[in-house]
Amino acid sequence: MRPHQLAIIGPTASGKSDLAITIAQKIDAYILSIDSLSIYKEVDIVSAKPSKEELAQIKHFGVDELYLNEYFSVDIFIDLYKNVSLTCKKEGKNLVIVGGTSFYLKSLLDGLSPLPHITKEHHFHVKHKLQNLQASYDFLTKIDATYMQKIAPTDKYRIEKALLIYEASQLPPSQWFKLNPSVPLITDLPIYNIAIDRQILRERIHKRTQNMYKQGLIDEVAFLEQKYTRAPHAMGAIGIVEVLDFLDGKIKKDAMLALISTHTAQLAKRQQTFNRTQFSDVTSAELENLEDIILHKFDYT
Repeated sequence: MRPHQLAIIGPTASGKSDLAITIAQKIDAYILSIDSLSIYKEVDIVSAKPSKEELAQIKHFGVDELYLNEYFSVDIFIDLYKNVSLTCKKEGKNLVIVGGTSFYLKSLLDGLSPLPHITKEHHFHVKHKLQNLQASYDFLTKIDATYMQKIAPTDKYRIEKALLIYEASQLPPSQWFKLNPSVPLITDLPIYNIAIDRQILRERIHKRTQNMYKQGLIDEVAFLEQKYTRAPHAMGAIGIVEVLDFLDGKIKKDAMLALISTHTAQLAKRQQTFNRTQFSDVTSAELENLEDIILHKFDYT
Protein backbone atom coordinates (compact mmCIF):
# COMPACT_ATOMS: atom_id res chain seq x y z
CA MET A 1 0.00 0.00 0.00
CA ARG A 2 1.51 3.31 -1.05
CA PRO A 3 1.76 5.93 1.67
CA HIS A 4 0.03 9.25 1.41
CA GLN A 5 2.63 10.75 3.73
CA LEU A 6 5.96 9.86 5.33
CA ALA A 7 8.51 11.74 7.42
CA ILE A 8 12.31 11.76 7.32
CA ILE A 9 14.09 13.01 10.44
CA GLY A 10 17.67 13.15 11.66
CA PRO A 11 20.27 15.57 12.97
CA THR A 12 21.41 18.59 11.01
CA ALA A 13 23.89 17.83 8.20
CA SER A 14 22.92 14.14 8.10
CA GLY A 15 21.67 14.25 4.51
CA LYS A 16 17.91 14.58 5.03
CA SER A 17 17.23 17.05 2.22
CA ASP A 18 19.01 15.06 -0.47
CA LEU A 19 17.28 11.85 0.60
CA ALA A 20 13.88 13.58 0.64
CA ILE A 21 14.36 14.85 -2.92
CA THR A 22 15.40 11.40 -4.13
CA ILE A 23 12.42 9.73 -2.45
CA ALA A 24 9.98 12.40 -3.63
CA GLN A 25 11.09 11.96 -7.22
CA LYS A 26 10.53 8.22 -7.06
CA ILE A 27 7.15 8.23 -5.29
CA ASP A 28 5.63 11.27 -7.04
CA ALA A 29 5.56 13.44 -3.93
CA TYR A 30 5.80 17.04 -2.83
CA ILE A 31 8.08 18.03 0.06
CA LEU A 32 7.14 19.88 3.25
CA SER A 33 10.17 21.30 5.04
CA ILE A 34 10.14 21.41 8.83
CA ASP A 35 13.07 23.73 9.34
CA SER A 36 12.86 26.87 11.46
CA LEU A 37 15.21 28.87 9.21
CA SER A 38 14.40 27.59 5.71
CA ILE A 39 10.92 29.03 6.14
CA TYR A 40 12.44 32.51 5.63
CA LYS A 41 13.25 34.13 2.32
CA GLU A 42 16.80 35.46 1.90
CA VAL A 43 18.12 33.17 4.65
CA ASP A 44 19.75 30.79 2.20
CA ILE A 45 23.33 29.99 3.20
CA VAL A 46 22.97 29.98 6.97
CA SER A 47 19.88 27.74 6.75
CA ALA A 48 21.62 25.33 4.34
CA LYS A 49 18.35 25.16 2.44
CA PRO A 50 18.22 23.22 -0.85
CA SER A 51 19.67 25.06 -3.85
CA LYS A 52 17.44 26.77 -6.41
CA GLU A 53 18.13 23.85 -8.76
CA GLU A 54 17.06 21.32 -6.11
CA LEU A 55 13.97 23.34 -5.25
CA ALA A 56 13.07 23.34 -8.93
CA GLN A 57 13.23 19.54 -9.14
CA ILE A 58 10.46 18.96 -6.61
CA LYS A 59 7.76 21.31 -5.37
CA HIS A 60 8.69 22.39 -1.85
CA PHE A 61 6.49 23.89 0.85
CA GLY A 62 7.77 25.45 4.05
CA VAL A 63 10.69 27.05 2.19
CA ASP A 64 10.82 30.78 1.39
CA GLU A 65 7.36 31.35 2.83
CA LEU A 66 8.02 34.46 4.95
CA TYR A 67 10.39 37.38 5.36
CA LEU A 68 12.61 37.45 8.42
CA ASN A 69 10.60 40.16 10.18
CA GLU A 70 7.29 38.31 9.75
CA TYR A 71 5.81 36.39 12.65
CA PHE A 72 6.08 32.59 12.55
CA SER A 73 4.95 30.01 15.05
CA VAL A 74 3.94 26.38 15.25
CA ASP A 75 0.31 27.49 14.83
CA ILE A 76 1.19 28.97 11.44
CA PHE A 77 3.05 25.77 10.56
CA ILE A 78 -0.06 23.72 11.39
CA ASP A 79 -2.10 25.85 8.98
CA LEU A 80 0.63 25.44 6.35
CA TYR A 81 0.50 21.66 6.76
CA LYS A 82 -3.28 21.62 6.37
CA ASN A 83 -3.04 23.57 3.11
CA VAL A 84 -0.22 21.36 1.80
CA SER A 85 -2.16 18.21 2.66
CA LEU A 86 -5.20 19.45 0.78
CA THR A 87 -3.02 20.38 -2.22
CA CYS A 88 -1.51 16.89 -2.30
CA LYS A 89 -4.94 15.26 -2.19
CA LYS A 90 -6.27 17.53 -4.90
CA GLU A 91 -3.29 16.95 -7.19
CA GLY A 92 -2.86 13.25 -6.42
CA LYS A 93 0.57 13.63 -4.84
CA ASN A 94 2.23 11.92 -1.91
CA LEU A 95 3.98 14.03 0.73
CA VAL A 96 7.46 13.76 2.21
CA ILE A 97 7.87 15.72 5.45
CA VAL A 98 11.52 16.42 6.20
CA GLY A 99 13.64 18.65 8.41
CA GLY A 100 15.51 19.14 11.63
CA THR A 101 12.90 21.02 13.65
CA SER A 102 11.15 17.88 14.82
CA PHE A 103 9.00 19.82 17.27
CA TYR A 104 6.87 20.79 14.27
CA LEU A 105 6.45 17.14 13.33
CA LYS A 106 5.50 16.27 16.90
CA SER A 107 2.90 19.03 16.82
CA LEU A 108 1.27 17.30 13.85
CA LEU A 109 1.20 13.97 15.66
CA ASP A 110 0.06 15.32 19.03
CA GLY A 111 -1.99 18.24 17.81
CA LEU A 112 -2.23 21.67 19.37
CA SER A 113 -4.90 23.15 21.54
CA PRO A 114 -6.77 25.91 19.73
CA LEU A 115 -5.89 29.42 20.87
CA PRO A 116 -8.50 31.95 21.96
CA HIS A 117 -9.45 34.71 19.54
CA ILE A 118 -6.59 37.21 19.80
CA THR A 119 -7.34 40.74 18.60
CA LYS A 120 -5.10 43.66 17.69
CA GLU A 121 -6.00 45.17 21.06
CA HIS A 122 -4.72 42.08 22.85
CA HIS A 123 -1.44 42.29 20.92
CA PHE A 124 -1.16 45.99 21.80
CA HIS A 125 -1.68 45.38 25.52
CA VAL A 126 0.77 42.48 25.58
CA LYS A 127 3.41 44.42 23.66
CA HIS A 128 3.19 47.17 26.29
CA LYS A 129 3.56 44.66 29.14
CA LEU A 130 6.54 42.99 27.49
CA GLN A 131 8.52 46.19 27.88
CA ASN A 132 9.14 44.82 31.37
CA LEU A 133 9.84 41.17 30.64
CA GLN A 134 10.64 40.22 34.23
CA ALA A 135 7.41 41.75 35.54
CA SER A 136 5.46 39.86 32.88
CA TYR A 137 7.18 36.62 33.85
CA ASP A 138 6.51 37.22 37.56
CA PHE A 139 2.84 37.94 36.86
CA LEU A 140 2.39 34.75 34.86
CA THR A 141 4.20 32.72 37.51
CA LYS A 142 1.86 34.12 40.15
CA ILE A 143 -1.30 33.14 38.27
CA ASP A 144 0.00 29.88 36.74
CA ALA A 145 3.14 28.55 38.40
CA THR A 146 2.75 25.08 36.86
CA TYR A 147 2.69 26.34 33.29
CA MET A 148 5.62 28.70 33.83
CA GLN A 149 7.91 26.05 35.33
CA LYS A 150 9.21 25.13 31.88
CA ILE A 151 9.59 28.71 30.63
CA ALA A 152 12.75 30.70 31.26
CA PRO A 153 12.46 34.32 32.45
CA THR A 154 14.27 35.39 29.27
CA ASP A 155 12.05 33.42 26.84
CA LYS A 156 10.21 36.40 25.39
CA TYR A 157 8.42 34.37 22.70
CA ARG A 158 6.75 31.92 25.11
CA ILE A 159 6.04 34.61 27.70
CA GLU A 160 4.30 36.63 25.00
CA LYS A 161 2.21 33.62 23.97
CA ALA A 162 1.16 32.98 27.57
CA LEU A 163 0.20 36.64 28.04
CA LEU A 164 -1.84 36.61 24.83
CA ILE A 165 -3.74 33.52 25.97
CA TYR A 166 -4.50 35.18 29.30
CA GLU A 167 -5.46 38.52 27.72
CA ALA A 168 -7.80 36.88 25.22
CA SER A 169 -9.41 34.28 27.51
CA GLN A 170 -8.96 35.75 31.00
CA LEU A 171 -7.86 32.27 32.02
CA PRO A 172 -4.43 31.01 33.13
CA PRO A 173 -2.83 29.14 30.22
CA SER A 174 -2.98 25.77 32.03
CA GLN A 175 -6.72 26.15 32.54
CA TRP A 176 -7.27 27.23 28.93
CA PHE A 177 -5.43 24.18 27.58
CA LYS A 178 -7.31 21.88 29.96
CA LEU A 179 -10.62 23.19 28.65
CA ASN A 180 -9.39 23.07 25.04
CA PRO A 181 -7.49 19.79 24.57
CA SER A 182 -5.41 19.10 21.49
CA VAL A 183 -6.50 16.87 18.60
CA PRO A 184 -3.85 15.03 16.49
CA LEU A 185 -3.69 16.03 12.83
CA ILE A 186 -1.96 12.81 11.74
CA THR A 187 -2.73 9.44 13.25
CA ASP A 188 -0.66 7.11 11.07
CA LEU A 189 2.65 8.44 9.76
CA PRO A 190 5.68 6.30 8.89
CA ILE A 191 8.79 8.01 10.31
CA TYR A 192 12.31 7.27 9.10
CA ASN A 193 15.36 8.41 11.06
CA ILE A 194 18.87 8.81 9.66
CA ALA A 195 21.27 7.04 12.00
CA ILE A 196 24.78 8.43 11.73
CA ASP A 197 28.06 7.94 13.58
CA ARG A 198 28.90 10.91 15.79
CA GLN A 199 32.38 11.42 14.36
CA ILE A 200 31.12 11.25 10.78
CA LEU A 201 28.46 13.79 11.66
CA ARG A 202 31.06 16.13 13.16
CA GLU A 203 33.08 15.91 9.96
CA ARG A 204 30.01 16.64 7.84
CA ILE A 205 29.17 19.64 10.04
CA HIS A 206 32.74 20.96 9.76
CA LYS A 207 32.69 20.58 5.98
CA ARG A 208 29.30 22.26 5.68
CA THR A 209 30.44 25.18 7.85
CA GLN A 210 33.47 25.70 5.61
CA ASN A 211 31.25 25.57 2.51
CA MET A 212 28.86 28.10 4.01
CA TYR A 213 31.76 30.48 4.55
CA LYS A 214 32.96 30.03 0.96
CA GLN A 215 29.44 30.60 -0.37
CA GLY A 216 29.25 34.03 1.30
CA LEU A 217 27.93 33.43 4.83
CA ILE A 218 29.34 36.70 6.20
CA ASP A 219 27.85 38.78 3.38
CA GLU A 220 24.47 37.12 3.87
CA VAL A 221 24.35 37.82 7.61
CA ALA A 222 25.54 41.40 7.06
CA PHE A 223 22.75 41.88 4.52
CA LEU A 224 20.14 40.42 6.89
CA GLU A 225 21.30 42.65 9.75
CA GLN A 226 21.23 45.75 7.57
CA LYS A 227 17.76 44.99 6.25
CA TYR A 228 16.05 43.63 9.37
CA THR A 229 18.31 44.71 12.31
CA ARG A 230 19.01 42.16 15.03
CA ALA A 231 15.49 42.27 16.43
CA PRO A 232 13.85 39.27 14.68
CA HIS A 233 13.90 36.05 16.70
CA ALA A 234 15.65 34.19 13.89
CA MET A 235 18.64 36.55 14.11
CA GLY A 236 19.61 34.57 17.21
CA ALA A 237 20.10 31.37 15.21
CA ILE A 238 23.32 29.38 15.08
CA GLY A 239 25.46 30.68 12.25
CA ILE A 240 24.08 34.18 12.60
CA VAL A 241 25.08 35.08 16.16
CA GLU A 242 28.66 33.90 15.59
CA VAL A 243 28.97 35.98 12.42
CA LEU A 244 27.55 39.00 14.23
CA ASP A 245 30.20 38.56 16.92
CA PHE A 246 32.81 38.45 14.16
CA LEU A 247 31.41 41.59 12.57
CA ASP A 248 31.48 43.27 16.00
CA GLY A 249 35.17 42.44 16.29
CA LYS A 250 34.64 40.14 19.27
CA ILE A 251 36.13 37.05 17.61
CA LYS A 252 38.39 36.22 14.68
CA LYS A 253 37.30 34.36 11.55
CA ASP A 254 38.74 30.98 12.60
CA ALA A 255 37.08 31.23 16.01
CA MET A 256 33.80 32.15 14.32
CA LEU A 257 33.89 29.06 12.11
CA ALA A 258 34.94 26.83 15.01
CA LEU A 259 32.07 28.12 17.15
CA ILE A 260 29.55 27.57 14.36
CA SER A 261 30.73 23.96 14.01
CA THR A 262 30.69 23.40 17.78
CA HIS A 263 27.26 24.92 18.30
CA THR A 264 25.86 23.04 15.30
CA ALA A 265 27.21 19.77 16.71
CA GLN A 266 25.55 20.56 20.04
CA LEU A 267 22.29 21.24 18.21
CA ALA A 268 22.61 17.93 16.38
CA LYS A 269 22.99 16.13 19.71
CA ARG A 270 19.84 17.80 21.05
CA GLN A 271 17.98 16.86 17.86
CA GLN A 272 19.01 13.23 18.22
CA THR A 273 17.88 13.18 21.85
CA PHE A 274 14.54 14.75 20.94
CA ASN A 275 13.94 12.32 18.09
CA ARG A 276 14.85 9.35 20.27
CA THR A 277 12.61 10.32 23.16
CA GLN A 278 9.62 11.94 21.45
CA PHE A 279 8.77 9.53 18.64
CA SER A 280 7.83 5.86 18.82
CA ASP A 281 7.77 3.23 16.10
CA VAL A 282 10.55 4.88 14.10
CA THR A 283 12.60 3.05 11.47
CA SER A 284 16.27 4.02 11.88
CA ALA A 285 19.01 3.17 9.43
CA GLU A 286 22.16 4.64 7.93
CA LEU A 287 21.68 7.10 5.08
CA GLU A 288 22.95 4.76 2.37
CA ASN A 289 20.39 2.11 3.35
CA LEU A 290 17.36 4.22 4.14
CA GLU A 291 16.30 4.89 0.53
CA ASP A 292 15.94 1.20 -0.26
CA ILE A 293 14.15 0.56 3.04
CA ILE A 294 11.58 3.26 2.33
CA LEU A 295 11.00 2.25 -1.29
CA HIS A 296 10.79 -1.44 -0.44
CA LYS A 297 8.46 -0.84 2.47
CA PHE A 298 5.91 0.80 0.22
CA ASP A 299 6.55 -1.30 -2.89
CA TYR A 300 8.18 1.44 -4.94
CA THR A 301 11.16 -0.75 -5.91
